[in-house]
Amino acid sequence: MIYTHKVQYYETDKMGITHHSNYVRWMEEARVAYLAEVGWDYARLESLGVISPVVAVNVSYKKTTTFSDVVTIDVGVDEFKGVKLKMKYSMKNEQGEIVCEAGSEHCFLDGEGRPIRLQKTYPEFYEILKTAAEKD
Repeated sequence: MIYTHKVQYYETDKMGITHHSNYVRWMEEARVAYLAEVGWDYARLESLGVISPVVAVNVSYKKTTTFSDVVTIDVGVDEFKGVKLKMKYSMKNEQGEIVCEAGSEHCFLDGEGRPIRLQKTYPEFYEILKTAAEKD
């Protein structure tokens, strides 16, 4: 899935360059949009008592971006084996150049912080993630 973000002025630093922390925020925006597109948005997950914390993030910056640049984020499932979800992100500028490559890892917990076995509890969601991992 492709998600588009326009760099906002407040996301830049004194040098006029996008602050590095914002790329992680864009990853979240893209991930939230991805889950909504596959029918399992955060509102649905939370209504079921499911939380999905970030357990790891890795980011590799390739080029800078500045105010009003349009960044496209190709987001997808990198790996899913039932417990941990690994997402991947490739961010490009308007010239098609990669500005950032990144990944995030997530787990799924119930309201009491216990791991959820998606295959048993939410088999439809499990299959969507498993199939996406196989395709991407």
